[in-house]
Amino acid sequence: MADPAPELDDPAVLRERWSAAWPDALAAWSRFTKLRDPLLCVTSAEAAQEGLTMSFAMIRLTDQVVVVDLQQVARLRLGGYAREVLAHEIGHHVYAPATLTDHGRMIARMRWALPTVEKWAGLVANLYTDLMINDRLQRSAGLSVAEIYQKLVTDKPGAAFAVYLRMYEILWNRPRSSLGSGTLTDRAEGDAWLGARLVRSYARDHLRGAGSFAALMLPYLMEDTEAEKQLGKIFDMSGAGAGGDPAGLTEEEAGERDALHPALDPNITGDQELGEDGDGLEALPDANPAQAPSAGQSREPFQYGEILRALGIKISDQDVAVRYYRERARPHLVPFPSRRLPQSQDPLPEGLEPWDFGHPLDAVDWLQSVLQSPRVIAGLTTVQRTWGSSEGREPKRQPIDLDLYVDSSGSMADPRRSQSYPALAGAILCLSALRAGARVQATLWSGKHQCQVTDGFVRDEQQILGVLTGYIGGGTQFPLHILRKTWIEPKVVRRRAHLMVISDDGVSTMLDGDERGGAGAAICTAALQRAGGGRTLVLNLAAQWEQWKTSPAYAAILQLRDELGFDVFRITDWNELVAFARAFARRCYVEDAKVRP
Repeated sequence: MADPAPELDDPAVLRERWSAAWPDALAAWSRFTKLRDPLLCVTSAEAAQEGLTMSFAMIRLTDQVVVVDLQQVARLRLGGYAREVLAHEIGHHVYAPATLTDHGRMIARMRWALPTVEKWAGLVANLYTDLMINDRLQRSAGLSVAEIYQKLVTDKPGAAFAVYLRMYEILWNRPRSSLGSGTLTDRAEGDAWLGARLVRSYARDHLRGAGSFAALMLPYLMEDTEAEKQLGKIFDMSGAGAGGDPAGLTEEEAGERDALHPALDPNITGDQELGEDGDGLEALPDANPAQAPSAGQSREPFQYGEILRALGIKISDQDVAVRYYRERARPHLVPFPSRRLPQSQDPLPEGLEPWDFGHPLDAVDWLQSVLQSPRVIAGLTTVQRTWGSSEGREPKRQPIDLDLYVDSSGSMADPRRSQSYPALAGAILCLSALRAGARVQATLWSGKHQCQVTDGFVRDEQQILGVLTGYIGGGTQFPLHILRKTWIEPKVVRRRAHLMVISDDGVSTMLDGDERGGAGAAICTAALQRAGGGRTLVLNLAAQWEQWKTSPAYAAILQLRDELGFDVFRITDWNELVAFARAFARRCYVEDAKVRP
């Protein structure tokens, strides 16, 4: 039972008592549970600096920390519930959702079940996991969680909060309105019973029941104008993902969109009694498996961004796109080198010098140290080997750099809103080149003087992806001035690079004149000679494009191929770019690297 002592209104006293309660709170889950000590903030200002603003306690899934605003705790008269509050927050780390990625997966399922009010997905996920945690703590750990809700409910609850409180009354077999649920309509009473059964049915697999819970709460959230204000005081996961970078959220899971309302779920409405954790769950087949979407379907970038924001991650659309295409590209990248490339010089032992405590321990040559003095004294008799070098027998190999030009005219998709295969293919090519040790210059181009380009050839992944995920959406004019400034005007000899363009028939503008009146064909020819590492046009063209010689655009592409020597790789659908980029990266940075001097 909670201690109602008046001194618990003093945040400074609370810090000492709540620190002492931390081991017992961990033991409420398991004697083996280990977490960092909580951040017990004496003032609300201190708590706000840690990201806690909405509730009196919160978790951070990025660093597994519990944060408590003791000033708020004292104001709400919750000072005697240290073990309950702390054990609840621990439950978010060890039980539901446990990880930032699982929290994102839960929110993704709930968004499909909350049409028109997807913004509530983070709050609904919080309510759902709170139910799971509190039910276990109240029944199994013997904690007084119910008393906390009695203190928190001071005003008449709205429709959403009332149904939610009634679920607790049913789960814990408490009288109607004992937690403040008030008088409910028959529909709301029935939904509260369904919610209680859902919590017990999916206690061992809370992710599976997440969409159903959201579907249950949907009508109450739509009609309750006070929901955010009333539920905000228990929203302890509003900033749980701040600063995080969860993986695995760009792809939809099988069955993610198939959330059933609990009234249609046989695991909830069947013959099972309202029992302990997960009775009968394993026997329930997936609902409507024949119509379930296949696993691996990709989300749109804007959907991915909304999930990240629901996790509490503050992020711009541009940064969302960078994360999205980096993760989408990762499975297609060339593998990291499994062996070191042959060196141009071989190591040659030269002699010995004293080893002292300022040098790495593994630098000690113990054999020579013992030979010089059988009684080894660290820093006095210990020695280390010095090395020189001799000319190696194999030449040093250098990967070819990549000079990439991606069309971003009005005919292309905006990578920040929907899937852009040119951006994805560019990410695969560029990140593979970086893995192989090459440098990349990425150029996004559209109309005349409309382009974005990296600061020359760089190895900065963030800068490269920042360019590739941008969008211009103007006319179509290849940036010959970038080609000229990169390869013709510099007097220094650059490393060899492969020049690649991803576009459609707009690539024909490569043969137009530049802003100085220079001929496009002459600029391209000179640039290709200086680059010296290959030339490829990846173009979305009609199947019979070679026969359409009367088309000026196709005639120009034939000239680029036949006279300037470009390899033309034709695609008919943008999604074919992924297979091309994967194959090209392996050929250029894995297979060719084995034989290239």
